[in-house]
Amino acid sequence: MKIVNVLCSPGRTGFFFDDQKAIKNNAKSDGNAYIGTPMIEGFTKVRQAGESISVMFIMEDGQVAYGDCAAVQYSGAGGRDPLFLAKDFIPIIEKEIKPLVVGKEFNSFKELATMLDTHKTSDGKRLHTAIRYGITQVALDYIAKSKKKLMAQIVAEEYGCKISDKMIPIFSQSGDDRYNNVDKMILKGADVLPHGLINNVKEKLGENGEKLLDYVKWLVQRIDHLKADNSYKPVLHIDVYGTLGLAFKEDNNKIVDYLASLEAAAKPLHLRIEGPVDLGEKNKQIESLKDIRAKLDSKGINVEIVADEWCNTYEDIVDFTREKAGHMAQIKTPDLGGINNTIEAVLHCKNNGMGAYLGGTCNETERSAQICANIAMATSPVQTLAKPGMGVDEGFMIMYNEMNRILALKDVL
Repeated sequence: MKIVNVLCSPGRTGFFFDDQKAIKNNAKSDGNAYIGTPMIEGFTKVRQAGESISVMFIMEDGQVAYGDCAAVQYSGAGGRDPLFLAKDFIPIIEKEIKPLVVGKEFNSFKELATMLDTHKTSDGKRLHTAIRYGITQVALDYIAKSKKKLMAQIVAEEYGCKISDKMIPIFSQSGDDRYNNVDKMILKGADVLPHGLINNVKEKLGENGEKLLDYVKWLVQRIDHLKADNSYKPVLHIDVYGTLGLAFKEDNNKIVDYLASLEAAAKPLHLRIEGPVDLGEKNKQIESLKDIRAKLDSKGINVEIVADEWCNTYEDIVDFTREKAGHMAQIKTPDLGGINNTIEAVLHCKNNGMGAYLGGTCNETERSAQICANIAMATSPVQTLAKPGMGVDEGFMIMYNEMNRILALKDVL
């Protein structure tokens, strides 16, 4: 099926772009905004509206395949590509991608995605990760529509997988409304919760971790109070954005002791802690997470560490996995560029003893979430993120409904 045209439209995402550096340096929350001076290049405010670009392949039979280019909430931080603004990047897509595909027919997602993901501009640079993310989504949809199959079926066929016979556990994130939103998660039966957004020592973690410890205790009590029945035992997964390292002066022995106290507070539920430290560069991050994991394992402390910052690309995930730098890697889908890299990252983690968390960001769109649901069902990671947004209901609904559609259709199409 030939592609006869490529169109782009600007869009909004399900959340915001946040200047992580400014927030870590105590930018003040003001309702849904932040008061402070931006510190990352490209930001005009500490928090600004998230932007996306919808890329559409017009097919010769009149079908339209589409995917959305989007970048993570904390763009420009942790070694990522710069802030992604639609007006700056639509002209690049039209110049670079349209000539590659218009008038041509493709039969393999893997081949088309590899071509798009590795394309270099005249100055020898690869496209922004957000562009590569979106154009490979539309490539998957195009191949699926050409062959009249589910996107999950195309992934399973081309990568030697089997579509899951059950839904992948959904991880919901609370944003700053970490109490009211937890109620929503419990009532809807979220498998993993609450993320928590613990991104400031003074206000959210506590100088000695006391605020997070109290929050974990509250989580256990609230789940017990609201659960539908005794079979509901969600995993507690809390992202601390490196604040444990800040609070405990990067002393891993103190961090491990603190994690032991969190484990005790979380019982009988299992606990995961994402991003305990942020050492500012990849090699130091690997060494620290490797050390923390080894100390936890040697002491029999059943807390899983999730690698996040500085574990951005497929190559990063391979490196963190090889060094056992954490128990699980968040595969932050927009950061990997092409979704072909996301697929391969999940499979690499599964084949090499690292938990695969098919994540991403609240700052995506409903379309990128639907496509990630197809990837999740085809590759079976440990968990997948409810996205976009921080309101719980919307992101959970999108992922839950799309996975159930796949279950209903996979043996029919």
